[in-house]
Formats: sequence, C-alpha cells, structure tokens
Amino acid sequence: MGDATIFLGSNVKFLRNRQKLTQDALSKELKMTRSKLNCIEIGQTKSPSIEDMLKFSSYFKMSLDTLIKIDLSKLGELRIRDLEAGNDVFIKGGNLRVLAITVDKEDNEHVEYVPIKARAGYQAGYTDPEFIASLPKFSVPNLPKSGTFRIFPTVGDSMLPVPEGSDVVAQYVEDWSSLKPQTLCIVILKNVQDFVFKMVSLQENGRFLLESLNKTYQPYEVKVEEVLEVWKFHSYQSKEIPEVGGDLSDLMREIKEIKKVLGVGSRK
Repeated sequence: MGDATIFLGSNVKFLRNRQKLTQDALSKELKMTRSKLNCIEIGQTKSPSIEDMLKFSSYFKMSLDTLIKIDLSKLGELRIRDLEAGNDVFIKGGNLRVLAITVDKEDNEHVEYVPIKARAGYQAGYTDPEFIASLPKFSVPNLPKSGTFRIFPTVGDSMLPVPEGSDVVAQYVEDWSSLKPQTLCIVILKNVQDFVFKMVSLQENGRFLLESLNKTYQPYEVKVEEVLEVWKFHSYQSKEIPEVGGDLSDLMREIKEIKKVLGVGSRK
C-alpha cells in the first residue's frame, strides 16, 4: 500500500492515547499481539493486513480512508469529536467538512442565496453540488477576496434590531474553535428543517451556546455533533430602517401603543 498507509500507525496511537488505553489493553481488545500493535504504531509494519486494518476501523468506528489518509493529530478537537460521534465523512460519502460551491467562467466563487422556500431542503442538500448549483447566485460587491460567502434570509424577531426578512451575508467557518464568544452566525442544525441566526459561543463542555440579540428569547445549548455548518455574519441587507435604540425608542413605542388603544390618528 506504500505511502497510502503513512497515517495509520500514528492515528492508531493517537486514538489509543485519546482513550487512555495501554498497548496491552488495546491489543487484547483487538485480539492481536502487543508486539504487532507496537510495530504498526511506530511504522515498522509498512503493509498491515486488511484484517488488522478492519479491526482498527471497527474498534474506533472510523473508516479505513480516514485512518489511512487523514492525520488525525492535525485536526481540531471539534472535528475529532465529530468523527467520534459517528460522522465519518468518508463513510457518508463526503469530504472532511468540505463545502459544496459553484464558480463562474473565471473560476470565481458565486455567492449563493438560500431562499425561504429552500430553507427546509438545505439541511439535506448542503453537501450536494447539484442542490447548491440550483440556488440563485449573485455577485456581491466589497466582499473579502478570501473566504466563501452565502446569503440567508432571516425569519422571526429573535435577532432584532436586525429586521425580520433581512438577507444576511455570511462567511463559511471551517474551524469552529476559531470563533470568538458571541460571534453572530448562521447555524445549520441537524434534524431541524431550518437554520438559526444567533450569537454563538463555544463552551468548555464542547457545546455551542446560542443567544438571541432580542433578550426576550432565552439562550440555549446544542451539542457540537448537532451542528452541520457555521457561517459567520458579515453584513445584512434590509428594506427596513432599524429602530433607534435606547430610551427614546422605548418611549416612541409606548406612545404608538397608547395612540392605538385610544384610536388617535387612525383612519376610518
């Protein structure tokens, strides 16, 4: 198998240490000798048998492609947890959190727009190039040249003063651990036929804390393995002018409510 097996031994050692197993303990679990396991880990066995590789794959619940081709020690903690949660990208036929994109004739990335009618299908089609290719595409001026961007419409008032119905331009986040606390993001969740627009903070317990700008909505946590994609807020477009914050805004709102109750200024 040549150079294709370059990461197998180091990955086995990495995963064994991660589970705090000795070579003796793991070799007993896999029904192989400790000396064979040691030779594989240090790279002395250049071409391990298919049977032994399948044992590693079955025990660590990762595909052979992952164990052979991906240097797990170079991945962030969130990605490792994602794999350990059963989201092995090779088993699922995808790439390691690789984004499906479309490009123009000059090989420049499009900015796809996810319309409201496509929100429910995005969860199932976010890795499908054909689905992404079916989305409306735009060229948005003044975006950074590096990075991938997508446009998501907002629904609901949980992110006021960003008006409902705004189109949020967001940048794809590959390394979730790079997010600063309370970063505004579009978050694509598993088993939820929608996406959410929240302030995102990565907790020490490995969960994401999702908070609304509108404080009438309670914050909540989600497991890392429930998150499919994260898009960091860049800008938004809206036909509405956000209300001025502060006491003046509250006072004007109360006056409007009083006028509504009294029928002042209403047209008949």
